[in-house]
Amino acid sequence: MIELKNCSNGEWVTVKSSSLDVINPATSEVLAQVPISSEDHVESVVQHAREAFVQWRRTPVTDRIQYLFRYKQLLEENLEELANTISLESGKTLAEASGEIRRGIENVEVACGMPILMQGYNNEDIAPGIDEHLFRQPLGVVAAITPFNFPAMIPLWFLPYAIACGNCFILKPSEKTPLTGARLIELLLETGIPEGVVGLVHGAADTVKCMIQHPGVRAISFVGSTPVARAVYAEASRYGKRVQCQGGAKNPLVILPDADLEMTTQIVADSAFGCAGQRCLAASLAITVGDATGPFREAISDAAQSRNVGCGQQTGVEMGPVINNASRERLSSAIEAGVVSGANCVVDGRDRQVAEYEAGSFLFPTVLDQVPPGSDLLKTELFGPVLGMMEVPDVDAAIQLVNSGQFGNMACLFTTDGAAARKFRYDANVGNIGINLGVAAPMAFFPFSGWRDSFFGDLHAQGRHGVEFYTETKVVVERWPDNWSRKF
Repeated sequence: MIELKNCSNGEWVTVKSSSLDVINPATSEVLAQVPISSEDHVESVVQHAREAFVQWRRTPVTDRIQYLFRYKQLLEENLEELANTISLESGKTLAEASGEIRRGIENVEVACGMPILMQGYNNEDIAPGIDEHLFRQPLGVVAAITPFNFPAMIPLWFLPYAIACGNCFILKPSEKTPLTGARLIELLLETGIPEGVVGLVHGAADTVKCMIQHPGVRAISFVGSTPVARAVYAEASRYGKRVQCQGGAKNPLVILPDADLEMTTQIVADSAFGCAGQRCLAASLAITVGDATGPFREAISDAAQSRNVGCGQQTGVEMGPVINNASRERLSSAIEAGVVSGANCVVDGRDRQVAEYEAGSFLFPTVLDQVPPGSDLLKTELFGPVLGMMEVPDVDAAIQLVNSGQFGNMACLFTTDGAAARKFRYDANVGNIGINLGVAAPMAFFPFSGWRDSFFGDLHAQGRHGVEFYTETKVVVERWPDNWSRKF
């Protein structure tokens, strides 16, 4: 049994408090005990970070990124171990976990370019003998509150940019998957990074509240459901903090009659059922246009029924469990409510089990056809391997349906028609667009965009947005007349 600790001032500190079990969702085995940090625990980590910031912000950026170069190498060397930890505590397949770490490493690589990314700009002679400059300076102590579904990648959306910009960084990982976050910090400490530059606080909602309210924390990054994202954004803003909050999603995929059926089916199945549907870019609604409906319904149903579900650490498994039994029960209830509202459950994954893993939190792929326009299935982020289907007459109706929802994270179109693709990417009101893609995840040097109720804030994670979020601009106007030097 692992008893997790906080990281403060470069040391691992035992937290005497109540704790929660960390559960392997494939077996229901207890992996660890995660403590619930109090206000005093948060105060200790923040205070050490504030002390470290005094020197860290004065460390040249070319020196700061040397730790990230070493960190990238350590992540590469420990990739297999990290993937195993992710699989154990989140249920992902080892392939999915390895892919997650790769996407996280990309952000470390981009942040290594900080000497260029955080450059300012200037003008000489804005008036006779007067020059003007813009500098980017770090904020101070910043914090990230990250979810269970990507316990390595999402912390790495924030951490490398924050410290490369000269900030001190505190991670609050999900209490459901805290082992990965702790290991990420352990590896960063192995680089020899100065004490206090990075810290870790374990906990749940009350711990998050302490971090939001602490006057020494300048910025909050959050990823989670829309109701919580909205609440965190409102509360942190009230305390005068810079905030970026990634919320939920209801990602529609539009299939036109000219789309390649085999390719489209494979991509949609991977999008809807990969990572057990527990990602903010998972496809949750397939909108078929005209003659695409019948063939696609048959093809995606076959793909759902044939997907190999089991323990993510076993060879050949394509989909693992959802995060816990409560999530499985919530999803089962949502499926039943969809059927009651008029949807046709063409593939039902609720009453199937994985041999030798009967205690696991498994929900098999589910396909609900003919989802009625008024159904809660169109408004609710299910966050599981459940794909709804609707039919519309043309691409204009599909775009109207895409734009009618409250979320705006991702929408994708499958077609061979360039004009239809251009119309879709131009008119669809979402932050991430995919054309013949099922998961339109931006590379690390682009921002992870999101609109409407899928994002609260102005600057997103990753790339230049990350640099702008973790710095504030200082404008300097200066005059040095020649005759001053003659006076003295």
